[in-house]
Amino acid sequence: MRKSVLTGLALMGAMALGITGCSSSSGGDGSADGDGTVTVGFAQTGSESGWRSANTESMKAAFSTENGYDLVFNAADNDPAAQIAAVRDFINQGVDAIVIAPIVEDGWDDVLQEASDAGIPVILEDRTVSASDDLYYSWVGLDFEREGTYAGEWAVEQFDGTPTKMVVLEGTTGSAPANDRATGFDDAIAGSTIEKIDSQTGEFTRDGGKTVMEGFLQKYGVDGIDLLYAHNDDMALGAIEAIEAAGGVPGEDIQIISIDAVKDGLQALIDGKINYVVECNPLLGELAADLVTQALAGDTAEKAIYVDDETFTAEEAAAVIDQRAY
Repeated sequence: MRKSVLTGLALMGAMALGITGCSSSSGGDGSADGDGTVTVGFAQTGSESGWRSANTESMKAAFSTENGYDLVFNAADNDPAAQIAAVRDFINQGVDAIVIAPIVEDGWDDVLQEASDAGIPVILEDRTVSASDDLYYSWVGLDFEREGTYAGEWAVEQFDGTPTKMVVLEGTTGSAPANDRATGFDDAIAGSTIEKIDSQTGEFTRDGGKTVMEGFLQKYGVDGIDLLYAHNDDMALGAIEAIEAAGGVPGEDIQIISIDAVKDGLQALIDGKINYVVECNPLLGELAADLVTQALAGDTAEKAIYVDDETFTAEEAAAVIDQRAY
């Protein structure tokens, strides 16, 4: 099992028990409501996948009433304009801090500047933005490009030297994980005998993965595709349904690489329907809460904090699936 470099987590450890102790006041000036409660607005992408659901639950648990928070939650159903409007509403409400999982990278400059002008610290989690990093306090998440690299390296180990026709199920167009997972994978397979014959977004959803894979199969047939690279498990699981409906055997006729390592994805790996899975840990709530604490205390933090990832074969998945929290 291979692990990525873990950067900056030691920085967070000292704050792990300090969540309820921050003093803050409503209105984004770094102080709290009169009862000491810290109001945090959380702008989530939506509920498009098992990974996203686990991420949401992690955030809700960390920003709970018991931990001294009043969480104002919004899920934008993968609509970037709706998500920006939600953040603007948080600003107008005068929350103490804002946490965002940005749907796409671009288009954030204006609303982040508005939050900065209002004195409300912004923490990004999971995904990143293209705006200047002085417009937000910090980001915590995974190294999406490294995830793509791990997936591509495994593909080269398995297929290089054999002409291989590959299709790709991309994540949401313009999102950081879709962009970076494509870059990491493409760089890793450069110069190999793996040929990408088609690539299309499945929007990180199971239905999207199934629909796009059905189109690939109609175009190329089961025999015309050797390898599928899916940017997340939910799309891979949808693709499995499409392959089986077309009379193919997923994991054999078409080998599958996926990213996320949610339980359903690991079970498909154990069952031989997926061949290799790269983890993307969704449990970012406590780390995001630690960053809110630091921001409201006026402390400094690293701009980018990377969380550990692992990779799984079927045997490795079988050893851990019963203990998985997501």
